[in-house]
Amino acid sequence: MVKVELKDGSKIEVKEGSSILEVAKQISEGLARNAMAGKVNGEVKDLRTEINADCKLEILTFDDEDGKKAYWHTTSHIMAQAIKRIYGDNVKLTIGPSISNGFYYDFDVEKPFSEDDLSKIEDEMKKIIKENLEITRYTLPKKEAIKLMEERKEPYKIELIEELPEGEEISFYAQGEFKELCAGPHILNTGSIKALKLLSSSSSYWRGDETKQTLQRIYGISFPKASMLEEYLNMLEEAKKRDHKKLGKELELFMIAPEGPGFPFFLPKGMALRNVLEDFWRKKHVLNGYQEVKTPIMLNEELWHRSGHWDHYKDNMYTTKIDEQNFAVKPMNCPGGMLVYKNKMHSYRELPIRMGELGLVHRHEKSGELNGLFRVRCFTQDDAHIFCLPTQIESEIINLMQLINEVYSIFGFTYTIELSTRPENSMGSDEDWERAENALKKALEDQKMEYQINEGDGAFYGPKIDFHIKDCLGREWQCGTIQLDFQMPERFDLTYIGEDGEKHRPVMLHRVIFGSIERFIGILIEHFAGAFPTWLAPVQVKLLPIADSHKEYAQKLKDELEKREIRVEIDDRQEKIGYKIREAQLQKVPYMLVLGDKEVEANAVGVRSRKDGDIGQMSLDKFIEKITEEIKKLEK
Repeated sequence: MVKVELKDGSKIEVKEGSSILEVAKQISEGLARNAMAGKVNGEVKDLRTEINADCKLEILTFDDEDGKKAYWHTTSHIMAQAIKRIYGDNVKLTIGPSISNGFYYDFDVEKPFSEDDLSKIEDEMKKIIKENLEITRYTLPKKEAIKLMEERKEPYKIELIEELPEGEEISFYAQGEFKELCAGPHILNTGSIKALKLLSSSSSYWRGDETKQTLQRIYGISFPKASMLEEYLNMLEEAKKRDHKKLGKELELFMIAPEGPGFPFFLPKGMALRNVLEDFWRKKHVLNGYQEVKTPIMLNEELWHRSGHWDHYKDNMYTTKIDEQNFAVKPMNCPGGMLVYKNKMHSYRELPIRMGELGLVHRHEKSGELNGLFRVRCFTQDDAHIFCLPTQIESEIINLMQLINEVYSIFGFTYTIELSTRPENSMGSDEDWERAENALKKALEDQKMEYQINEGDGAFYGPKIDFHIKDCLGREWQCGTIQLDFQMPERFDLTYIGEDGEKHRPVMLHRVIFGSIERFIGILIEHFAGAFPTWLAPVQVKLLPIADSHKEYAQKLKDELEKREIRVEIDDRQEKIGYKIREAQLQKVPYMLVLGDKEVEANAVGVRSRKDGDIGQMSLDKFIEKITEEIKKLEK
C-alpha cells in the first residue's frame, strides 16, 4: 500500500500500482466520471499513470485549467484523425496543442480550409466521438518511432522525433486507426467529448518561423456539456460586438496606419481617455509615496548585456549605431531605473525608494501576431521600481497588492493570482531564487490571498506574482505583476549605506498595474463596450442645440462646463434633434443636453442620460453638481 495526500490535505491508502483513475474511483464514482487527468507531486499526469510511491495527488476535472487542457488536447487529436480520414496522405500533421480557450492544429495542406471544409471536418469528428474509441498510450524506441512515422508519411513528426535524445522512449497515443506522437496527457476515450465547434482557420508557419513552410491552422473549442458550448458561442458573439479595433474606429479613439504596422496612433478622443488614465495613475502613485522619473528611449548596447536583456530579448530589439557605437531602443524600462538609482549614494534611511515611470518601450513583434492595441510594437508600461531593505520586502509586496486591488476595483475588475517560479533560462543562484519565491509566498499567504503556482514562468531575473483580471465576459487578461529581483542590483552594483556605515545591496521589486497603457485601453474598450464610466469617457457631455438660435447658448454652456474641467462637445449640425440624440448615443456619450427655447429662457438644460434616458429639465448648476459628484464618486 502507498499513502496518497489529496488536495484538501486528507490522506488515503491505495494499492501500489493503482492508476490515478482507480484512485479517483476509490474517492468517489462521480469524481472518476468527471476526471480528465491527475497532478502527482505538482506534475500533470495521464489518468492511466500508476501510483507506486507515497505522493500528493490532485484529481483534475474540467473545472481545473490542466483538466481543460487534457480535454482540449484530446479534441485536437480527434480533429487530426478526422482530417486524415477525409484527406488521407494529401495532408501532413504537425502539432495540435491546447491553448487558453480551446485548441488548434496546424496542417500542411495544398489549399486553405474553407467554411465547407470546416463543416465537413466537424461532422467527421462527431462520428469519431460517436464511435467512443478507447484512447491508449504506448511508447516506442526512437528508431521504431521514426519508422512508424515514415510508414505514415509524416515528415514533420519525423523531424520532431529526430531532435529527441537517443535512448529515450517516445510516447504515442492511439485511438482506432489513428496513432499520434504526443506526450499527453489525454482523456480515456473519444466519447467523453460532448460538444464541439470548429471556430476558424488561418495560415501559420512551421515552428512560427516565417522562413519555413506555410501551414493551415484550425481553431476549435469543446465542452463536456452542450449548454457550456452555447454559452461560450454567445460570449464570442458579444465579444465581436465589443471588438476594440471596431469600436476604436467607430468612437475615433485610435488608428493603425499602413505606414506604421504595430505602431498605434491615438486620436484626440483616444488621447483624452489616455490622459485621464495617466492622470489617475499619477494621483494614485503620489498618494502612495512614489517619485516619477523618465528614462531615455535608447541606451548603448553594453547596458543591455550588463542587464542580461540582450541574451533574452535581442531578437525582439531594435538597434542602431550612433558615433560608431551600438545602441538599442529599450524593450523595457528596468536598466534605466538602475542608472537613476546609481546616480547618487543612498542611505538605509531613504529606503524604500519607490520610482514610477510611464515609459515607452519598443519590441519587434511578427507581423502575423499584431492585433490592434493588444499586440503592438511600441507601448507604454506603467512601471515602478522599488528599492528596499531585505526586511521591507514583505511589507512592500503587501502595499503593492493593496494598490493593485484598489485600482482594479475602480474599473470593476475581479482577478485571480498566479505565482510564477524559476524558468529554465534564469540568472542567479538556487539560494537567491528560493529566498525570493519564499518571500512572495509568505506575503500572499499572510494576506490570505488565493493563488495558483505557475511553474517555470518567472522572469529570467526573479519570480513574480501575476494578476489576471476578468472582464465582464469572464475573459482573463494578464496585466499586473510584482517581480522580486536579487539579480539586477548585483549586476549593476547597487548599494546603500547601512546603519553600520558599510555598503549593502538593496532588494528590488519591479511592478506594473495596467501592464501596458495601450493594451489596458483595449481591454477597457471591450469591457465597457465603449460606454466608459463618466469619469473616464473621452466626451462626458454632448450639447445638442435644437436650432441655430440656440447655438450661442450652447457655446456659453460649453465655456462654463470646460471651466469645471468637464469634457464637452457641441453638435451644431443642421440636423433634427432626434438624429443628434441617436448619434450621441452611438458615440456612447454619458450625458446629452438638449437646448431649445424653454431651456434658454429658464437658463436650464434638458438632460438625457445614456443609461436612464430622458431625465428632464434641470438648472445648469444642478446638472454640474450631479455630474461632478458622479465623476468624483467613481474616480475615488
